[in-house]
Amino acid sequence: MKEEAQRHAYKQSSLHLSELHPEPLEQFRCWFKEAIASNLREPNAMVLGTSDGSQPSSRTVLLKAYDKRGFAFFTNYSSRKSHEISIQPNVSLLFPWYEIERQVIILGTAERTSRMESLAYFSSRPFPSKIGAWVSQQSKMINSRKILDLKWQEMRNRFKDGEVPLPKDWGGFRVVAKEFEFWQGREKRLHDRFRYTQKEAEGNSHSWNIERISP
Repeated sequence: MKEEAQRHAYKQSSLHLSELHPEPLEQFRCWFKEAIASNLREPNAMVLGTSDGSQPSSRTVLLKAYDKRGFAFFTNYSSRKSHEISIQPNVSLLFPWYEIERQVIILGTAERTSRMESLAYFSSRPFPSKIGAWVSQQSKMINSRKILDLKWQEMRNRFKDGEVPLPKDWGGFRVVAKEFEFWQGREKRLHDRFRYTQKEAEGNSHSWNIERISP
């Protein structure tokens, strides 16, 4: 396919400094609601970037909660992402909302959620997802798909008559945001980009600098 056939002209919207909320969390909340209203497929899907200190890696995870404390997702604590976070807690999040010509990038530090918070979320999951958390030793090598299917059957039978407990190596991470970037696609590749960075803390509160950056 020729490169010209892959090009897309971004014409849906624009972004101006006067339109931005002074708090990046509120700006994210606004855009997130609009992404949901646009009927995007899994608008809470975000690309999590981590590093072991020398080699970066990325994967898609699902945002399950966000507030002033940060952005939470859940995973297996023995996974590659968890291992890399234990080495280097500085991570990135990317929300790629292609259909509405927007993306949000968040830089911050990942920390584990409390066991109680992990349990509360785990309890809300459907039965098959709870069983899946017991089956998968995420990121570990396996010889065949059949191993997973047999293990799933075993765990389903094990817990079919009772509550599925929270696995000891499963839980959440919260990304405490230090920087936000809001990107709005524009024509001629002259996109609108605004970056929020924290000012010096005043007491226990933070305020934010907002600057337009070149596309």
